[in-house]
Amino acid sequence: MFRSFFIITIIALTGCATHTVSSQQQVISWTTPEGVQRLSSSKHNVDFFKLANHFESQSNKLFCGPTSATIVLNALRLRQSPVELPKGLALLSQQDLAYLPKREGWSPYYKRYTQDNILDLSPKPRAVILGQPIGEKEGKPIKDYGIQLHQLAMIFKAHRLKVDMHVVSNNADQKSLKQIMVASLENAKDYLVVNYQRAVLKQLKGGHISPIGAYHELSDSFLILDTAPNKADWVWVKADVLIKAMQTYDTIENRGFLIVSEQEKLH
Repeated sequence: MFRSFFIITIIALTGCATHTVSSQQQVISWTTPEGVQRLSSSKHNVDFFKLANHFESQSNKLFCGPTSATIVLNALRLRQSPVELPKGLALLSQQDLAYLPKREGWSPYYKRYTQDNILDLSPKPRAVILGQPIGEKEGKPIKDYGIQLHQLAMIFKAHRLKVDMHVVSNNADQKSLKQIMVASLENAKDYLVVNYQRAVLKQLKGGHISPIGAYHELSDSFLILDTAPNKADWVWVKADVLIKAMQTYDTIENRGFLIVSEQEKLH
């Protein structure tokens, strides 16, 4: 009995020590014991479960914005909205369709948002996202790859969603911004999406967009549900580090975050 008590005590003490040390780290993977513990003890994780249920990896290196929008729209609307969802027609080829049943009234497609059909209502065309020139300067083509924060907000608005956009200026009040973000993670009716510079997180450099799944108060960290698992894990990031990562310039203004929800009345 004493041996069992001793082992349990050592495990408990080790767990506490691990938490104390790793809580000081700026970025940790959610798959670590500390990462798992943060999620299980978080009081601000109401969004995580819906987002995780609808999570998908981006289909190419430029689609972090469309992928984040796809995840959030499905989390908001799939099986719970009066809005008619589009069919994922691009998910099956004509060759695939040749073998499927031809029954009247039956369709092989689910009604859901995809990284393709979400751009049907995008003010920024798919071709431009992928690099189609938007003009010319001194004989060289001007390109606007990917999605910027205000462009992502326009995509959500095109899908009749309410969007609160927060550009994180260089002199922003970090405390106020964090309060807004945490409040969103306490509300099951909206979702938080961030646009940040990976290099600030000590990841391979590049701008990126992903939803936030939770906030852990003791370590003061947010859980980024990274849409590019080929590049990085889902990670817990210290609040001040994430804000600094959003406090970076992107084409015309600093990065930042969106809080997305349904309109009060959908017509």
